[in-house]
Amino acid sequence: MDQPQNNPKAYWRENLRYLILLLTLWFLVSFGAGILFKEELNAIKIGGFGLGFWFAQQGAIYVFVVLIFVYVRLMNKLDRKYGYDEEA
Repeated sequence: MDQPQNNPKAYWRENLRYLILLLTLWFLVSFGAGILFKEELNAIKIGGFGLGFWFAQQGAIYVFVVLIFVYVRLMNKLDRKYGYDEEA
């Protein structure tokens, strides 16, 4: 058995690691870029608006949607790794 099969504790440990990593990234983008570093980022203009304003209004939402797709892909990989995929 070269694959870890049906080990729920290891599966959830990896799942939580992914969640913490992705939610931390989203927090940094939404809170960091949209609020904390808004003034510095506003020096960069996108369509006439500052980058900090863009992140606060739209960027964090776009990043969140991308992170959903990243999470789905990571979880599909994790399901296959631990034998929880539907094809098995």
